[in-house]
Formats: sequence, C-alpha cells, structure tokens
Amino acid sequence: MTTKQVWQQYSEDLKRFIISKVKNKTIADDILQDTFIKIHTKLHTLKDITKLKSWIFSIARNKMLDYFKSSNKTVEIANFESETKLLEEAHTEKDCLHAILRNLPKKYRDPLFLSDIKGMKQAEIATQLQLPLPTVKSQIQRARKLIAQGFIDCCGFVLNNKGKLVGEVQEKEDCKVCD
Repeated sequence: MTTKQVWQQYSEDLKRFIISKVKNKTIADDILQDTFIKIHTKLHTLKDITKLKSWIFSIARNKMLDYFKSSNKTVEIANFESETKLLEEAHTEKDCLHAILRNLPKKYRDPLFLSDIKGMKQAEIATQLQLPLPTVKSQIQRARKLIAQGFIDCCGFVLNNKGKLVGEVQEKEDCKVCD
C-alpha cells in the first residue's frame, strides 16, 4: 500500500480523531501533516498490513502527545479514582468505561493508565512502579482483558470471530456495572 492510498482511505477519519482531541482545526491539520510524514517515512517497516489502521492511529496519538508536551498544554485525562455522575437520560460507552475503570483493581489500573493514557513505555512503567517488566506487561494485558470483560458484562457486548468487541450499549437499568 502506498502513502497516497493510506491518505485516501484514512485521512478524514484521522482528522476527525485529531480534532476531537485538540479542538483546533489549524493545529489538527499540522498534526495530521506530521502524522503522514511519519507514515510516509515508515510505511515500509510495517510488516502486517492488517494492523495498518491501528498503526496509523497510534502515530497520530503520539503526534498529539508530542504537541501537548511541546506546547506545555495540559490534556484533560480521566481521573480513574473520581466518582462520575452518570446522566440518567443517556447511557453511553463512556459511562460504562468510567464504571469499569473505577472497578479495576489498582494494581491493574495504574500500569494501564501510565501505558495507554500517558503513553509511557512499559520499561519506564516498571522502573516507576518498581516492578519487574514481565509483571507490568501482564498487568497491562490483564487490565485490557478486564475492560473487555466489563463491556461484555455491563453492556452486552460480545467478541466477534476476530476477537473484537461488538454490540450496543444497553439501557442503564439493564447494565450490571453502571447501576
């Protein structure tokens, strides 16, 4: 696949994703451009084309983190410890995720937060938490599995034949986690 084909297939989705995070069209355009420069220079290193979409979104996420770091802007990050007031009229995946994260044991929640939200490398997390690297890796994987299981239990999602979560959020009164 060429960079042009990647652009044609994913640029609009990437732009919407970036705008949703940075809330500024001009900055989003800059980040999108930086993302595609990286894609162009590294596309030949991608060994599994089935991972293309997640790979390019990871690049975009890292470019956004670089932007926030370099501009000394703060990113609003969910405080997993805080209580979230759930809206009665709208039960969303976000509501379920907050409840699932609140219920995660701290030993899984902390490494997951550092890895998936703060973007730290697992070796850095192991050093910061003073844990062996294999322990950190397994805790992050276990946290991700618990989140998936939470969506299955909470929202009635199921795993499709490719191992991806699919489904729709159920009504709040039917939810076993958010009640």
